[in-house]
Amino acid sequence: MSIQQQTKKYTAQQHTQRTTHQATRQNHLKVIPLGGLGEVGRNMMLLEYKAKILIIDAGLRMPEESMPGIDYIIPNTNYLKDNKEKIVGCVITHGHLDHIGAIPYMWHRIGNPRIFTGRLSKGIISKRQEEFPLRPKLDVTEIRDGSQVNLGPFKVEFFRQVHNILDNFGLVIKTDLGNIVHTSDFTFDQTPVNEPPTDFNRLKQIASNGVLLLMSDSTGAEHEGRAISEKVVFDNLDQIFQDAQGKRIIASTFASHISRVKQIIELAEKYNRKVILEGRSMKDFIEISRVLGLVKAKQDTFVKPEEIRKLQDSQVCFVCTGAQGEERASLMKIANGEYRNLNLKKDDVIIFSSSVIPGNERTVQILKDELYRKGAKVYHYQMMDIHSSGHGYQEELLDMLSIMKPKFFMPLHGQFSMLVRHTELAEQVGMQKGRALAIEPGQVAYLNKDTFQISGEEMQANYIMVDGLGIGDIGEIVLRDRQQLAQDGMFVIIAVVDTQKGKVKGSPDIISRGFVYLRESKDLLKEVRLKSIQIIDKAAGTGGAVNWSYIKDELRNKLGEMLFRKTQRRPIILPVVIEV
Repeated sequence: MSIQQQTKKYTAQQHTQRTTHQATRQNHLKVIPLGGLGEVGRNMMLLEYKAKILIIDAGLRMPEESMPGIDYIIPNTNYLKDNKEKIVGCVITHGHLDHIGAIPYMWHRIGNPRIFTGRLSKGIISKRQEEFPLRPKLDVTEIRDGSQVNLGPFKVEFFRQVHNILDNFGLVIKTDLGNIVHTSDFTFDQTPVNEPPTDFNRLKQIASNGVLLLMSDSTGAEHEGRAISEKVVFDNLDQIFQDAQGKRIIASTFASHISRVKQIIELAEKYNRKVILEGRSMKDFIEISRVLGLVKAKQDTFVKPEEIRKLQDSQVCFVCTGAQGEERASLMKIANGEYRNLNLKKDDVIIFSSSVIPGNERTVQILKDELYRKGAKVYHYQMMDIHSSGHGYQEELLDMLSIMKPKFFMPLHGQFSMLVRHTELAEQVGMQKGRALAIEPGQVAYLNKDTFQISGEEMQANYIMVDGLGIGDIGEIVLRDRQQLAQDGMFVIIAVVDTQKGKVKGSPDIISRGFVYLRESKDLLKEVRLKSIQIIDKAAGTGGAVNWSYIKDELRNKLGEMLFRKTQRRPIILPVVIEV
């Protein structure tokens, strides 16, 4: 056989293998996380099957300390934008912002697909969308426990799950390959305060139909035992209210933690206190919940912040945002004496009824220290059980695995260490190694009746940053500049150049922000001016056309080297050359 014939035969074999491989892949379901795995927040999952895409959740996450000026981080939706005709809809598990918060920023880009969610989530999503009047109107369908919707090759059934927000639903996603169960965030709290406990018979009935893939919440995977019950939290809050007779109570939690705010309102009524809500999102969420009948209170229970001064201390129950130490939130303003309607008094009772989001530990500690300095009595979850995370701990996760008995397993929601620990728990209850996969955003896993594997494909899943009205226009370079400005400051040198003589006129002006204090650095500034004049005169005095871009680069590089030698700091250097 000639080389030419061998080459043709090899090429034909390759084509056959590639065609067979593609055909096999077409019979797979693609699992594509765009966020929420290997991180806390930004939850968004895609299931793609038979050229149709189902979206699960569309959340945001809060920025890290190394992201100055950034408001939120959302998923990258370029893949959805390029394939919007494939999208059959989006199912939202519950109304926390890490599951719904990205919708206003991305939905118009991906074709405004239909949304299916519970009534509370629908209310919150619709309310937030009002802040974006130029966006198209959302198409949101309300679902209930047991609702079923057919979306292309996916038949989605919703089942109620206990969490720390009402109207939270797990998903049974039925395909001709098998059933996929998505737990949503959940806990097996046997004594929840504002809703019935988990319906275990319902979970067993779901499992009896077979579970090809279980995707389960991993946030509590590194905690042993079981999460504390909301009943315990409620009883402890009740004790604080009893002990705070004659004192003002200031309680702070997440605005979306409607269940916890509802508990505080009930206790305020029990102890004849008036409730003052502060924080726009807090007010919005409670108003939505009251309209839906999820939060019930007497009409005179609520008073406006400016009425605090008319109340006796024993009548005040101030409920606000800011438990994460947010700079502009109400609790931080109170601690700093910047809130006009309430000045802290000695022995005011402060309740932090939320855990600390990873990354916020420092700011929360600063806030607590300031409150202690003012003489307040501070209660937080590390000293007393006044917060339940709403996420199941190891024993609850093991229970879910044991009930569902899935063929394959994928941990959801949490830092990568949490995902890995959850896969270990799956193996602990008998799952074969290799059938439990910890996947990160951008990776693509292929699922069929017999295999579940991470492919070599990658989707864009980088951070998209929201800064004011800008969405995605802040990238790594801008962030790096902001970090450098924050660390080493900015140094501006302004030189006026006589273009005919090729010489600097007079002495260059210098502006320093966050680098050195000019009045105390006269010797350094003198050296900088002399160095600048030398660089410009040498480059501009050679005759012929002058390359001013080159001169600015020279100033930037040579001055940068000199300033680093003198100060061990690297400010952003901005040379300005004015030709006259």
